[in-house]
Amino acid sequence: MYNSHRPPIGVPAPPPNARLTELLDQVRAEFEGQATRTVEYEQQLNNQVHEMELVRRKIYELEQAQIQIKQKYEEENLRLRQELEARGGPPIAGPTQGHPSHPPPPSVGHGPNNLFGQIMTGGGGQGGPGLAPPPPEPSQPQGLGAHIAQGPPAGVNPTGAPPGPPSFGGYGGPSNGYPPQAPQPTQSPGPGRGKGRGPPGGPATPQQNTAAPYPGSPQVPRPTPPQVLANRITLQAQSAPNVGNSLAELDPEQMPSHLKREGPDWYVVYNPNVRRVLDVELVHNFVHSSVVCCVRFSHDGRYVATGCNRTAQIYDVESGRIIAVLQDSGPSEEGDLYIRSVCFSPDAKYLATGAEDKVIRVWDIQTRTIKTSFTGHEQDIYSLDYSRNGRFIASGSGDRTVRLWDLETGKQIMSLLIDDGVTTVAISPDNRFVAAGSLDKSVRVWETSNGYLVERLDGEVGHKDSVYSVAFAPNGRDLVSGSLDKTIKMWELNTASRGVMPGQAPRGGKCIRTFDGHKDFVLSVALTPDGQWVLSGSKDRGVQFWDPTTGSAQLMLQGHKNSVISVAPSPTGKLFATGSGDLRARIWKYEPYVGPY
Repeated sequence: MYNSHRPPIGVPAPPPNARLTELLDQVRAEFEGQATRTVEYEQQLNNQVHEMELVRRKIYELEQAQIQIKQKYEEENLRLRQELEARGGPPIAGPTQGHPSHPPPPSVGHGPNNLFGQIMTGGGGQGGPGLAPPPPEPSQPQGLGAHIAQGPPAGVNPTGAPPGPPSFGGYGGPSNGYPPQAPQPTQSPGPGRGKGRGPPGGPATPQQNTAAPYPGSPQVPRPTPPQVLANRITLQAQSAPNVGNSLAELDPEQMPSHLKREGPDWYVVYNPNVRRVLDVELVHNFVHSSVVCCVRFSHDGRYVATGCNRTAQIYDVESGRIIAVLQDSGPSEEGDLYIRSVCFSPDAKYLATGAEDKVIRVWDIQTRTIKTSFTGHEQDIYSLDYSRNGRFIASGSGDRTVRLWDLETGKQIMSLLIDDGVTTVAISPDNRFVAAGSLDKSVRVWETSNGYLVERLDGEVGHKDSVYSVAFAPNGRDLVSGSLDKTIKMWELNTASRGVMPGQAPRGGKCIRTFDGHKDFVLSVALTPDGQWVLSGSKDRGVQFWDPTTGSAQLMLQGHKNSVISVAPSPTGKLFATGSGDLRARIWKYEPYVGPY
């Protein structure tokens, strides 16, 4: 009776546990729906990625097919021209090859008209590569031969150079149809010996006549002799000069005994700004009959090979005794035929050589015979490298291609076409990548398995002139490059990135160090097997050791009377070899320094 005014009570609320279960079921259903949609999106994405891979592979196959068709066309064209000439008809000029934003490459063949101009001929077919005369007049177009092998007429100082004996000499013969002039021997004063004092002993370095330059190649900034002279005056006025990494400016006569070491015809100066930790000593001196274009150790460190005019020579590292002289009797004996690159197979049973005649020869060292020959390059071969597994060889040529060759089948695996002449190649320690330096100032890295371009190292952080040498670090993740801009750069590779379609490479790269200190073009770079030192050889005749962690130069070795064209460390450590335009290859020992500081 008292509760009659209250409304009737409805359905009681469900217990809390039932409500929670209902909400969880709703969340579960939403999650399952999202998961289903995610799987669908992933499937669509994978399908699109697969389609892109198919498109990319198809483009790559089309590019390779185009290269093969072009090669067959040019071979057929060459055959027809030869038949026409054999029948007495007028010679027909071959097709001009061009590429965007670069001058057309020179004619095919060895001699003064090849990609490197007079780099191997010295202007008259009697000189050699990598020689170190003064730079030509600014109005003259400079080819790669001009960068390294040109010089003024005998007895004539270059414009703008200080008077006195030339700081760069070369070997050469008559050129441009002029009769030879009597050479004027000079003691090549190396950097820091500008008062007429040259390294004692050894032959003097004569000058050579001016070589005809290869037209249409990139200009290179000339050195500025007044600044160099001013630097020397400043050095002479300082008791403890602070030259940074420009160790070529140091005069050994003014250096304290613990910062230099001298031999009969060589000397080493150490950077006064860093702690001396190395000692260098000459071990062997190998005199050749022509310029030494390349040096390379075998993987076990027992042998060293050199390449010069027409021959490759192999020496026993311990005794210094010559083991083999490899020469192909097939090519004509007329003119020069420089061996530009040599490399051993991993088991040291074979030696691969690349030469001006566009042929790669793989020699059986024990029998002194050619095991395999690879042909296909259209211009001179400038660089070779042997894969660590011994299955393939990489080659670089002035025909703007990097090619991989299968040693088991004797066939070409792939051809990678770029914008300009290829000057240097290197295969990574794990055989996954091949790197190449080029006249277009770039370093490119490809995957060896499929030819996909991984990185292109250039741009604002890159070199400002042609790249002449590349080398992988032992870790396979870093790479060093040397250039005509007188610098060495160390790059950190993004090897985890996927390759890209030909012609569409990411530009720039990660430059982690720039080594600046050489006075002239950097012609060769390498790293010691422990990765603790970067070595560089230059047209300034010097070899420098660099600390890759700080960028500081440890020392500068003046051990040659001409350009250091090639440097190579022994894979077993403690030794390195140098090849030079002074007709010498040398083996040096480097070890920890234990003397006073």
